[in-house]
Amino acid sequence: MAAGSTYGTLFKITTWGESHGRGIGVVVDGCPAGLTLCKNDIQSFLNRRKPGQSKFTTARNETDTVEILSGVFEQKTTGTPISMMVWNKDQHSADYAQIASCYRPGHADFCFDEKYGFRDYRGGGRSSGRETIGRVAGGAVAVKILEQMGITFLTYSKSIGPVSIDMNRFDASEISKNALYMPDAKAAAEASKYLTKCMEEQNSAGGICECVITGLPAGLGDPVFEKIDANLAKAVLSIGAVKGFEIGDGFAISRATGLTSNDAFCIKEGRISKKTNHSGGVLGGMTDRAPLVFRAAFKPTPSISAQQESVRSSGEEISLSVHGRHDPIIVPRAVVVIETMAAITILDALLANMTSRLDRIIDFYQNT
Repeated sequence: MAAGSTYGTLFKITTWGESHGRGIGVVVDGCPAGLTLCKNDIQSFLNRRKPGQSKFTTARNETDTVEILSGVFEQKTTGTPISMMVWNKDQHSADYAQIASCYRPGHADFCFDEKYGFRDYRGGGRSSGRETIGRVAGGAVAVKILEQMGITFLTYSKSIGPVSIDMNRFDASEISKNALYMPDAKAAAEASKYLTKCMEEQNSAGGICECVITGLPAGLGDPVFEKIDANLAKAVLSIGAVKGFEIGDGFAISRATGLTSNDAFCIKEGRISKKTNHSGGVLGGMTDRAPLVFRAAFKPTPSISAQQESVRSSGEEISLSVHGRHDPIIVPRAVVVIETMAAITILDALLANMTSRLDRIIDFYQNT
C-alpha cells in the first residue's frame, strides 16, 4: 500500500508523525553533498510557522525546535538522507475526547474512518496542520540550495477574508512587520479588525497566499505529465485547507481574449523576454524565465467554537462545538508552507532538467 507521505523524484521528502504523537519529522533524500547547513538554517523557517506568534494563531505552546539527526557532518551535507524532527511538547489530548465518536464538519474525520476503519482523533492526527513542520524543514534545505543559484521567493498573504492588499501600497518590507504577513500595512490593519470580529463570533476566516519566484532559467518542467505548473499545483493542493490554485492571471484569463492574454516577446538587455506576464512565468508546462507567480486559496479554519450540526459514528445527529486551541485563520502560518513546497518542486525540476540535453551531459562529464 502506498502511504502517500513522500513528495518529489530526485529531491524528495518523506514526512512522518501526528499532531499529538511524540514528534513530527521529515527525511530528505537527494540533497547534494557539500551544502553548508546548520540547525539555524532550518529553525528560521520553522519560526515563521510555529504557533503563538499573535492572537490570530493557536495558543498551543510549542517552540518547534528542530533536531538534525543525520546527513550533516561538520555543518556540511554528506549526500546521504537528512533526517530532522521536532518533539511535540504541549499536547492537550483530552480536549479531543468529545469528538472521538463524532465527526467535525470540514475535517477529515469521517473519511479517515471510512478509509481505515480507525483514526487518531487527537488534533486530527496525520491530517493535522502540524504535519507541515516536516514540509517546512525539508523545504528550507531546498531554499538554501536554490539561493546559491540566485533563485528567490517572495511569499505573502494577498487577502484575508474580504480584505485584499492594494498593489499601489505594496511594500515587501512590511510582510515581516505584521502578524498577517501582508505587504500592505493598511490592509493588514483592516484584516486584523475583520479577524477580531470573527473571533468574537466564534468563527474563522480564509484567505489567499501569493508566491513570486524569480531567477528561474527557461525550460524547467516538461510538456506533458510533468508540467512545472501541474507539479506546483499538486504540491500546493497537498497542503491541508488549500481549495484552489491558480497561476498567472488564473481564472481571470477566461474572460480575456487571445490578444489581451498573450505575452508579447521582445528583446531586453540582449536576450529574449516578455513584455507582460499573464502566463505567470510558464508556457507549455515549462518556465519561460519570467517571474513565476501563483496563488493558493485557503478555506476558513474548520475548528470553530460556534455550534455546528454533525453526527456520531453510531448515526445519531448532534450539535457540536469544537473546543481546544485553534487558529482563527490558517493563512499567515501557511505562507512559509507554500514557499517551501514550491522550493521542493522547483529544485526537483532543476535536477531533472540536467539530463534534458545531450550536449550538456557530454560537457559535464568531459569536464570532470
